[in-house]
Amino acid sequence: MTAKPARKGAPRSLPQPALPAPGDRRRFRDRLLTWYRRHGRDLPWRKTTDPYHILVSEIRPRRLQTIARESVARYGGRLPADEATLLSFEGIGAYTAGAIRSFAFRERAAILDTNVARVLFRVFIGSGDPKSAATKRHLWRLSETLMPVRHVFDFNQALMDLGAMVCVARNPRCFVCPMAKSCRTFPFTADRR
Repeated sequence: MTAKPARKGAPRSLPQPALPAPGDRRRFRDRLLTWYRRHGRDLPWRKTTDPYHILVSEIRPRRLQTIARESVARYGGRLPADEATLLSFEGIGAYTAGAIRSFAFRERAAILDTNVARVLFRVFIGSGDPKSAATKRHLWRLSETLMPVRHVFDFNQALMDLGAMVCVARNPRCFVCPMAKSCRTFPFTADRR
């Protein structure tokens, strides 16, 4: 069977950025976890593995009530640990499911919130539209690829802290960033995202 030629004027698919090499992944993880052990925030939900406490830290009250009722009706009041079941709850998306799995059950689960997306975009991509669907898909792949086998909880918390404290949206603190040496946007300038 021969492939159909592309239609005239049809959009061309852009090449996907490469994922970091294994050595670059390891260096990123090591730098991030070293930074987190020295500078990570002391937040109350980091001291619990109770899935409901994690859920409360991630979800607004109205959706929380709906999820709690469904959990009682379908699972005897316990939040399940598996991704597919968590995603079946109305109000739980990929980020929240990953957060519950990673923080409550200590499973190897990627997360991608605003802070994490900003860090990964700046360090590994550096240019283009960070809000495009293709970029978001690539950022999820990056988050999954970078995920360590051990220390998953700390790794995900560290990514969020780095984005909240150093790699902030406006006026990032690049000169204290542990990723500065390998960041594609270092030194950060106003015309970059």
